[in-house]
Amino acid sequence: MSDIGDWFRSIPFVTRYWFAASVAVPLIGKLGLINFRNLLLFPELVFSRFHLWRPVTATLYFPVTPSTGFLYLVNLYFLYQYSSRLETGVFDGRPADYIFMLFFNWICIVITGLLMNMQLLMIPLIMSVLYVWAQFNKDTIVSFWFGTRFKAHYLPWVILGFNFIIGGSFVDELTGNLVGHLYFFLMFKYPVDLGGRSFLSTPEFLYRFFPNRRGGVSGFGVPPTRRPAAQEHAGAGGGGGGRHNWGQGFRLGDD
Repeated sequence: MSDIGDWFRSIPFVTRYWFAASVAVPLIGKLGLINFRNLLLFPELVFSRFHLWRPVTATLYFPVTPSTGFLYLVNLYFLYQYSSRLETGVFDGRPADYIFMLFFNWICIVITGLLMNMQLLMIPLIMSVLYVWAQFNKDTIVSFWFGTRFKAHYLPWVILGFNFIIGGSFVDELTGNLVGHLYFFLMFKYPVDLGGRSFLSTPEFLYRFFPNRRGGVSGFGVPPTRRPAAQEHAGAGGGGGGRHNWGQGFRLGDD
């Protein structure tokens, strides 16, 4: 148990609480402590009865059954791996900026869910984070099942097909990818690469609650400075140096 506790405490701050909530809420629904229908997103109940908790619980809840358990575990793995990598990589020392990214993606996904009557939002938010990680590491070679290798730039779309095959919704994964693309385009691509106006910036009150560490600069006036290659490789490799089958990144020639 102490090993599990040490591992849990080693997870980056924001990812730790997101991961824990994504385990606790489905468990509560599975045990019947709360009727699982009270955790889903129903637009008519949000607007007519002011069930304002539903956009939050719908992001954290996933129905765990014999037919969906594997899909849930796979996406929980993606949450842990790629949220941890972003939080300790390009967002290292800047929790406010990372929280703002999650909040922006979540708002976009909730709006989409309300318009398209999507009852579960866990997978779209996880996929949006994975998409952003892939954009920052697009030239990293990743390995997938059966030894297939490709650039991380294609990883979100490969996983879209993979999740669809094992029982996911094409709409969920596509929504996550599009929202992740919207964040990356508005925050980095358009203002920096294309010289356009900056539409997004982290609110100052978030810096007061979650101040930068290690001398980081508030806001995203320019893309985060890329770390040395050795550190990037260490960040992309996951915990413990182990290699996994699902999107584990490594650079060719480092083996």
